[in-house]
Amino acid sequence: MSKRIAFITGISGQDGSYLTEHLLGLGYEVHGIVRRNSVPEHQESRIDHLAKDINVYYGDMLDVVGLKRIIEKIAPDEIYNLAAQSHVRISFEIPDFTAEINALGPLRILEILRELKSGTKFYQASSSEMFGKSVDIDDFQRENTPMRPVSPYGCAKLFGFNITKNYRSAYNLFASNGILFNHESPRRGSNFVTSKVIKTAIQIKLGLKENLVLGNMDSFRDWGHSKDYVKAMHLILQHHAPDDWVVSTGETRSVRDLVSLVFEQLNLNYHDYVIQDDKFMRPEELPFLRGDSTKIRTNLGWSPLISFESMVTEMIDYWYKKLT
Repeated sequence: MSKRIAFITGISGQDGSYLTEHLLGLGYEVHGIVRRNSVPEHQESRIDHLAKDINVYYGDMLDVVGLKRIIEKIAPDEIYNLAAQSHVRISFEIPDFTAEINALGPLRILEILRELKSGTKFYQASSSEMFGKSVDIDDFQRENTPMRPVSPYGCAKLFGFNITKNYRSAYNLFASNGILFNHESPRRGSNFVTSKVIKTAIQIKLGLKENLVLGNMDSFRDWGHSKDYVKAMHLILQHHAPDDWVVSTGETRSVRDLVSLVFEQLNLNYHDYVIQDDKFMRPEELPFLRGDSTKIRTNLGWSPLISFESMVTEMIDYWYKKLT
C-alpha cells in the first residue's frame, strides 16, 4: 500500500514542525514549502532534524502559480494550510500583508483544489482570535459562538474560515476548519508573549537583562501545547465528513498568571522586574478567550495531554539551556 501524501504550508513554523513529526510517525510522505529568507540558516531550523525524511520547496502564499505547480506535482491526499502572518499585534502594523496571506492564501489553495478536482482533503488553520470579544453566556467560545474579531489578524482569519466553509458547500470539497486557541511550545517564536516572558525572565535570572517590558497583563487566554494541537489537525481530516472544530483546553489564565508562574519557578518576584509599556498594547484589546472543545473530544476522541504547567517548565528548560 502506498504512503499517504501530506502537503504542509508553513512547514518550518512551530505547528508545521510538530505536525511533520506526527505525520512521519504515522507513515506519511511529507512535503512542505518555506519562504525564501536572506538568512537561510534560520528559515528551516525547526525542521533541520527532519531534512532527510521530508521534501521541502521554496514557495509563497502570494504565488498561486508556484502553489499550483507543487500541488499538481505531488498530488497530496491532505493539505494543511498553516502558513500565516501569525502575530496579532503586528497585524495592526502590516494589515495589508496580513490579509494577503491569512485571507487570500487559503482562497488560492481552495481555487487550485476546485480546478484540479483531485479529492484532496484541506485543513485550514483558523483561530480563536476570530471570536474577538464575543463570549457565550457561560464564558466559553464554541463552534456556534458569533465571531466579531478585533484585529486585522482576526478579520483575515475569519475570511479564511468562511471561504473554507463556502467552498465546502459550493463545490463539495473536503475542507475543514480547526479553530485553535492559543498553543505554545519551546519552538514558539521569541516575540510571542509566552516565549518573551520565559526567555527574558531567564535572562534576568542570569544577569543579562534588568527588566521585562509587557503590554496588557490582564488579558486571559486558553493556552495549550502545539504538540497536542497538531494531533487534532490530523484527526480532523480523518473524520468521515468535513466540519469545523474548536481545539482548546477549556481553561483560561491571564498573562499575569503566566508571568507569576515563570518567575516563581526561577525564585524571582516578578513585581521587582516587570514594566508595562503602552507600545505593546493592541489598538483594540481582546480581553478573554476560553474554548469549549466538547465536540472534538466527543466525536474524534481528542484531548490535550500536556498541562499548562508542564508546558511552561519545558519552555523554561529549553531557554535556560539555550542561554547558558
